[in-house]
Amino acid sequence: MADRPGAVLVLTNPYDVTADLVLRRLADRRVPVVRIDPGADLHTGASLSAHYGTGGQRGTLRTASRTLDLTDVRSVWVRRPSPYDPPPDMAEHDGKFAAAQSFWGTGGILASLPGAHYVNHPWRIRDAEYKPAQLSAASRSGFLVPATAITTDPDEAREFCAGQPGGAVYKPLWDSRYRDSHGTAQQIWVCGVDPAEITDAVSLCPHLFQARVPKVFDVRVTAVGDHLFGVRVESPDLDWRHRQDLMTCTPIEIPEAVARSVTAYLDELGLVYGAFDFAVTADGAWYFFECNANGQWAWQPAETTAAIADALADQLQKGPDT
Repeated sequence: MADRPGAVLVLTNPYDVTADLVLRRLADRRVPVVRIDPGADLHTGASLSAHYGTGGQRGTLRTASRTLDLTDVRSVWVRRPSPYDPPPDMAEHDGKFAAAQSFWGTGGILASLPGAHYVNHPWRIRDAEYKPAQLSAASRSGFLVPATAITTDPDEAREFCAGQPGGAVYKPLWDSRYRDSHGTAQQIWVCGVDPAEITDAVSLCPHLFQARVPKVFDVRVTAVGDHLFGVRVESPDLDWRHRQDLMTCTPIEIPEAVARSVTAYLDELGLVYGAFDFAVTADGAWYFFECNANGQWAWQPAETTAAIADALADQLQKGPDT
């Protein structure tokens, strides 16, 4: 493989065992790697500096074991870095200020490395996380998209859900942190909706309601560049993520029309990587649910996981297209 020299910069937390699968492959290929969790490590001894001027830019990242010239980065893998939280023991208002400066300063430096290949670029990840943007791009890309309403109007919500012949479901617009009245963390799963149970509380924030797809199984398609990996997901639950110990996954062929739409979607949103979720009906129709621009993938069958790790290592090793 003809690739640009330089290091691969991996932005992720220290507990990310999924990243280790790719890093081992890069190590076997003798590709230099620098791994850092900028939201945490810069509070514990690591340092980052950048200089800008008429002649261009330069900078240095120092960790406990590495010193990296920021002009010598071939690729950046934005995996699962920690949030830019304030340093420990800092006063509340000072901490908020420091966290914001880190987000815009550190985040801005690491998102603006000259000539680096991003998988994915953090700004593209953020743009692609908006559900309305996903649904809009999916429709333009040629996917089948279930009828969907995002509304703060309770009457419109009831009317929409009552008008779906096969029923409707509710989905959160974002995987927000949520705790019940006892302070216990809760996960909000996709769930069925009875129009009669929709209350005026819908007016407090946008809610996403969607026609229930009469699926016979789900599919996860993991895209790495122009390489696509599909698995059929069988689960007793409406939301297969709910009890993953009960689901089964087997590789599946991806129809050409779906593959073309995946490519169009990635191109429109400027993504190299995407984890797509579909529902497949008895007549073979694939309905788009969402695309996670930073979705997990190591839970899939061993052969699929290995192939995805190889494809990601290839992307990071090659660097930017010339």
